[in-house]
Order: sequence, then structure tokens, then C-alpha cells
Amino acid sequence: MSYQPQFPGLFSTDQGAVPAHDHEGGHVLPATPKQMQYATSLASKSGVPLPEGIGADRVALSAWIDSHKPKPLDGRFANYPSSKQVAFAERIARVKRRDIPQECFRDKTMMSRWIDGNKPR
Repeated sequence: MSYQPQFPGLFSTDQGAVPAHDHEGGHVLPATPKQMQYATSLASKSGVPLPEGIGADRVALSAWIDSHKPKPLDGRFANYPSSKQVAFAERIARVKRRDIPQECFRDKTMMSRWIDGNKPR
């Protein structure tokens, strides 16, 4: 059983909360710097230019990113850990002087759990 605290009125508009996208009220939040950086990176990699003025609307930029980001792998090797994940795990293993279980090299979730359990603190 999990406990989730209740905070009545925390996100109500009378407390000053503003929705991310509210055309009726005229509230549109600008894109965050990280969103713009990621979108610019995607645009340069894919060769598709960013639409004019999209940085002024956080939700519109998020939709553009979702439609242009790389699709996840599918197929035989979709569940294997990435090369960066393996390299990081091998660095941890060298520092801790322990072996990485072989099954971690065939399952990215197991590799992630091994990394989380063995990170130097």
C-alpha cells in the first residue's frame, strides 16, 4: 500500500497555478531552454527545420519533439543494453573490482539494476 498525501487546492488557479497550455485564458508558457536545446539537436540531426515561433509555446514544441524523436528499437536486440550503459557498468566494475553477471549483457533492465546497486557512493 502506498501513501499519497492530499494537498487540496495546490494546483487551483486561485493559488496562482497556471496551466501549461490554456488558449482561452491566454496563458501559454514558453519552451524551456532544455526543450529548445533538444529540439534544435533533433532538427539538425533529421534535417527538418523547427517551425517559426515554436519556442513561444511549450506544448506545441513538446508535440513537435514527440513526432520527430527517434523511434525506439524493435526486434532481436531491442532489449540489449546500450554501449554507453555497458561502458559505464564496466567502469564501475573496474573501480569496485567485481564482475558484471553475464545475463546483464542481454537485458538492459538487469544492467540498469546492477549499475544502480553498484554505483560508487
